[in-house]
Amino acid sequence: MNVKIVVFTPLAAADAVRTALAEAGAGHIGNYDFCSFSSRGVGRFRPLDGANPHIGEHGIVEEVEEERIETICPKDILDRVLEKLREAHPYEEPAIDVYPLLEP
Repeated sequence: MNVKIVVFTPLAAADAVRTALAEAGAGHIGNYDFCSFSSRGVGRFRPLDGANPHIGEHGIVEEVEEERIETICPKDILDRVLEKLREAHPYEEPAIDVYPLLEP
């Protein structure tokens, strides 16, 4: 069974995050690998006390151009893929969503 991984990352880190996902085994569809889809937008957040922000300052709302990266991943390697994703991602707390997929 596959799941879909969605992650938001600053533009400068997008290639590294995509590569980490693919090299860990995500994004394999049939006879293709490194498959993903990206779209750009603006992420917003406010670092609170105790945060160690990569971008921004404590108590101030920050807006960052980010890329949304989507890919698929076999559920049985999800933990390893998420570990590699977090290693490549610059944020202390990356926004990551994992969705189950219905099999046709």
